[in-house]
Amino acid sequence: MQIPKKRFDYYDYNLNADQWWKEDTNLHTLYYFNKPRFDFFDSYVSNWQGLKALDVGCGGGFTCEFMANRGVIVSGIDPSLNSIQVAQEHASKSGLKIDYKHGFAEDLPYDDNSFDIVTCVDVLEHVADLNKVILEINRVLKPNGLFLFDTINRNFKSRAIMIWLLENITKDIACGSHDWRKFIKPKELLDLLKTHGFTDVAIKGFNFKGRDKKTGEIRVRVDEDTSVMYIGKAVKV
Repeated sequence: MQIPKKRFDYYDYNLNADQWWKEDTNLHTLYYFNKPRFDFFDSYVSNWQGLKALDVGCGGGFTCEFMANRGVIVSGIDPSLNSIQVAQEHASKSGLKIDYKHGFAEDLPYDDNSFDIVTCVDVLEHVADLNKVILEINRVLKPNGLFLFDTINRNFKSRAIMIWLLENITKDIACGSHDWRKFIKPKELLDLLKTHGFTDVAIKGFNFKGRDKKTGEIRVRVDEDTSVMYIGKAVKV
């Protein structure tokens, strides 16, 4: 399978990989999404200890380390080689054993039925071929395994908020991070999941609510509004 070398259209994660774990950078902002994200995921996973999980599009390792600290046996894969190197170095310094690989979501280098859980966060709206990614995630999951994800809806509102506002005006997201044409309507993702062997899909809104004026902490809320960002889970048949 031939995968395009340049997975992301604008923002170069190789050139900016050193920013993942540096506070006060745009990339490090993503670190603060893990707590509300896993508050949602926890409603479907009663005990993470000892589970085998793959994080697709792991970047600098935020989600991998979050799971490893919960006793998960974690693997992570990303097309940015520099990001993988940063993730490996940070895991080593943190005393965490995480299996990182350089590779693409469209061609996962893992055996069939390898993982209890696959996470894919802040990633589906960037991939070269969403159809192949969903197929591959299904392939590497064990039967009854969980696919846990979040992504961005495609409509005028999401373009106004995620690109015009957050990228171009407030600069909360690095300029050029997103291509609006790759945003995914929930119905489109739902249809793909059902077509490629997933069931029991649940989707909720996952919305950025700015920063706390006193602490500067990122505020994210899980709710019923899927018009911009949304979070979900699906079960492999």
